[in-house]
This record gives sequence, C-alpha cells and structure tokens, in this order.
Amino acid sequence: MTADFLITDSIVPLRPSDTGEEALGIMNEFYIRHLPVVEGAKLVSVISENDVLDADPEDSVGNYRTPLLPPSVFPDDHLYDVMRQLVENNLTVVPVINREGEYIGMVTGEDLLRFFATSSTFSDPGSIVVLEMARQDYSLAEIARIVESDNAIILSSFVRSDVDTNQVEVTLKLNSQSIAGTIATFERFKYQVKASFNEKQLQDTLRERFDSLINYLNV
Repeated sequence: MTADFLITDSIVPLRPSDTGEEALGIMNEFYIRHLPVVEGAKLVSVISENDVLDADPEDSVGNYRTPLLPPSVFPDDHLYDVMRQLVENNLTVVPVINREGEYIGMVTGEDLLRFFATSSTFSDPGSIVVLEMARQDYSLAEIARIVESDNAIILSSFVRSDVDTNQVEVTLKLNSQSIAGTIATFERFKYQVKASFNEKQLQDTLRERFDSLINYLNV
C-alpha cells in the first residue's frame, strides 16, 4: 500500500503569505500540529505549532526559519515510509510530492493509524505471541514452520532488536484463537515465550492503545 492511497484533500496547505494565526486556526480545526507551506506548486517548508508559538502570530509563515529540505514522501512510497517520516520528524502530517518537488497532498498520522488499525492484521480474529531469542538464533522460516505445524499461519510479524544485549523480540500475529499447542511447541524447541494474548485480550489491548494514540493526536 502506497502513500497516494491515504492522501487527504480536506486540509488545504499554507501559502508563504499566510500568518501564524491563520496556521493555528487550521491546526486547531483539524487536530494537527504541522502544516506544509506551498509556494506556487512547490513544497517549500513544513511548519509546526511550536514554530508559530515561538514567533509573532501576525508574521507570515514564509518568514519562518525552517530546514531547506522539508520532510516528504513520493506518492508511490510505501506507507511504512510515511510512518518513518512521522516518527523520525515527530510529525502529525507528511506532505506528498512528485519527483519535481511539486506538492500533491498530505497524509495525516491519524489516517495512517486508522488504516493500520482496520487492516486485516488487526481486525482478523487471532492471537499474539511474543518470543525472545539471540539474534543469531532468529529464523522466520523456522518460526513459521513451528506455527504451521499446529495448523495456524502468521498474519504479520514485527522484530525489535536490542543492540546492548544482542537479543531480538519477535511479535507474531497468528490467525488461530487457540494457541496453547503452538506455545507448547515453541517451548519444546527452547524458544522463550515472553507473552501471549488470546483474541479478547488482543482486541481490548489494541483498542485501548489505539484510543490512546487518537486522544494524543487530538490534544
């Protein structure tokens, strides 16, 4: 899935002549803390709520000091690239541009979170298993073989590395709601099972975390 799938046209970008006060009004209306600034067809900057609060609200946003290369993605970039820009630059929106630097639209963090929350990875019934192992022992092929031996499949996986301990944590979303046999098989093969969640626990946990993220974005 690519960025153009989630481009919104409901939020209009700023022009360099717009004031900080006008920017804050748009941010408050759409519960965001960032806005792209477009001159003609070109993306020239991305300003934040803090940029406005640190300046004269009646000053034009085109006078703000911002990085020469504003964060952005191309329409055919994967949604993971959008997520990376959101996290690395602490953004609430990511501008989308073409190869000539012309502004196309933006993707909001809230829309991206809603997309992932309603995708099959989260919405399909199943369970979560969290494993921990040494980096050199990690093999997704072997993990998948163990899961499939219990007549289940992996819907998604997420790997987090700890550079200090050389350990990896592998989070698996399985399509099976009964995972006692799968956990026993992992333990038989000497895998450390850090945590597991059945369907009800999974849904409650994901819903709680998703609501917390949405509330945070709306602050």
